[in-house]
Amino acid sequence: MDLLTSHAGVFADGLLTSLEISAWTFLLAAAGGLVLAVCRIAPVATLRWAARWYVNTFRNVPLLVLLTLFVFGLPEIGVLYPLFWTVVTAMALYWAAFFCETVRSGIRSVPRGQAEAARALGMTARQVLTHIVLPQALRRTLQPTASLLIAVILNSSLAAAVGVTQELTGQTVLLDQRYAQPLTTFGAAAACYVILTLAVGRLAARLERRLVITG
Repeated sequence: MDLLTSHAGVFADGLLTSLEISAWTFLLAAAGGLVLAVCRIAPVATLRWAARWYVNTFRNVPLLVLLTLFVFGLPEIGVLYPLFWTVVTAMALYWAAFFCETVRSGIRSVPRGQAEAARALGMTARQVLTHIVLPQALRRTLQPTASLLIAVILNSSLAAAVGVTQELTGQTVLLDQRYAQPLTTFGAAAACYVILTLAVGRLAARLERRLVITG
């Protein structure tokens, strides 16, 4: 217990870095996934094919392999970025494929008749998508999106494997190497992840109830 209290700042800094990685990854992946989902339902065959290829490719590559490829492979061809943003970019590209399928499933859940009625009223295809379909689709995918955010938070620990030792798991590994108390150090890290994911789940549940009431 003395180890935890004397190094509380280390865990706090690691947790903050993990949250930064997760937040940026989530925002970029959500934006990319939304664009991919629109491409997957677009009337242009080339866009549909490209989006489908992207999703099928990235969903079938292990995240750790992708991180390793970006962190250690890109410098070999002269592409250099700060380690933090290299990791965020790789994770965002990976999770965008999953966000795409989540949004697409939400779009499919919207009754087709609503889009047809909107077009009959003179709305353009873009207006139908942005004002009718997407708002309902995003509303219906709140829980799956929360599950993806939880997955992003948990998998941010893989950043430690490619050199981001400032995040929570990386700091925990360093403490364990120094003090050889894995039960204490990794137990504390596990507790932090549990608290974070439970908080996300509870927040999503509250938002969902509010949307039901206001909807």
